[in-house]
Amino acid sequence: MPSNTQAVGVAFSDPEFTTCYASQELGYSAAAQGAVTQLTSKSTAVTLNNSAGRITMNNASLATATNATFTLNNSMIGANDAVILTISGGQATAGSYNAFANALAAGTVSITLRNISGGTLSEAIVINFAVIHCAS
Repeated sequence: MPSNTQAVGVAFSDPEFTTCYASQELGYSAAAQGAVTQLTSKSTAVTLNNSAGRITMNNASLATATNATFTLNNSMIGANDAVILTISGGQATAGSYNAFANALAAGTVSITLRNISGGTLSEAIVINFAVIHCAS
């Protein structure tokens, strides 16, 4: 580690590069997280105003090689932020889906789930998300 670092709690801040090195768990507190369940279909918008959380998708059928896109409305998302997505379970068949954010604006992100399984699936997928807040 460079000699110009300063200890700040559990992280070390390098003033020259404004880089943060964590020596312990780094993430959001439980109070910053939430959960929402999608109603009606896999294309139905959801609203969750937290920096991190879990989206339980509707269990509607999704054909192979097909996308389902929905909107996450979230007042915590800024226009310069990034949203990280992970399929965390629910009824998800391992290795059967890709999830990605495909458009972002202040207060909203478009999320696409793609079935890559080779067959039609009807599962209530759970997607974890975290917003990486960036300076405006």
